[in-house]
Amino acid sequence: MVLMKMKFPFEKRVKLAQGLWLLSWMATLAGAFTFTLGCFLKTELRRRAEVMDNTEIHAVPNTLMIVGLASLGINYFAGRMCQDALDAGRFPRWKTFMQPYWGVSLLFTLLMLMAVIMSYAMKGNLESSLKIGLKNGIRFYKDTDTPGRCFQKQNIDRLQMEFRCCGNTDFKDWFEVQWISNRYLDFSSKEVKDRVKSNVDGRYLFDGVPFSCCNPSSPRPCIQDRLTNNSAHYSYEHQTEELNIYIRGCREALVNYYMGLMNTIGAGVLSVFLLQSSVLVSLRYLQTTMEALAGQENTEIETEGYLLEKGVKETIMEYVTPVLVFLQLNQVGSEDTEA
Repeated sequence: MVLMKMKFPFEKRVKLAQGLWLLSWMATLAGAFTFTLGCFLKTELRRRAEVMDNTEIHAVPNTLMIVGLASLGINYFAGRMCQDALDAGRFPRWKTFMQPYWGVSLLFTLLMLMAVIMSYAMKGNLESSLKIGLKNGIRFYKDTDTPGRCFQKQNIDRLQMEFRCCGNTDFKDWFEVQWISNRYLDFSSKEVKDRVKSNVDGRYLFDGVPFSCCNPSSPRPCIQDRLTNNSAHYSYEHQTEELNIYIRGCREALVNYYMGLMNTIGAGVLSVFLLQSSVLVSLRYLQTTMEALAGQENTEIETEGYLLEKGVKETIMEYVTPVLVFLQLNQVGSEDTEA
């Protein structure tokens, strides 16, 4: 059963070819736009690579860059076919090219749709990666003399100031790590000795945060140490008073930023996917209506175009069956070799 059959008089075929030519060049620009979005997202993710535990999230920009480049080639050839469709004598030369062209086009169009889905579905991967990455970043904050970690303090400080956040989950994460290097601690001080001895691991822990957690919008000078000690500061009640440091954790801030970015990109790529699908559907109609002219002396007659010559199920099986047969033959061949 032919799927979605339509009749195309000569004038309608010409308009289809001309409209598709314009549409294909719009899709080419959209492919370049998709590639640019992938590069931008890749750059933004690499900027915060030091606070990410893995690079699984990079699958989204990598896919966008691949489908963006593929779209340039797919739509370039679509435009060439549209030009040749205006001359019935030149179009048949594309006949042997069409089957692999459709295979590649459908593959990368579906890959584009997968990139859209991933841009909305990767929140869990992003959050778990940031959770571990930020935890390590805070733990290594003090290691300014350790090779490979020299810039960790600077990176964390810049991150907290740029995203107006503090700690991993919140500012209390700084209470659980020694973020001041031993070289800056006075071990002759009784307070320092007592704090170090009171800790099982011999770490200097206290209820303070780095300067980068301070909120410049607060009217009060920044209180960044002894945050839970009300008597240490005048007119201060840490449980009821709004602290003059950032309350939001950096994981939440980064997840919101990147998911907002990816959701916006996802919406843009979805529109590109719809445009690309329109090109492929229109090109399929143009192909079938031009193939109907084969052997005809009068090239201005009315012809029929369709999307599929058979039903969806029959078409899928037509392509899947040879693959299954090939795999079965390979399996039988390997079993004979082992025997």
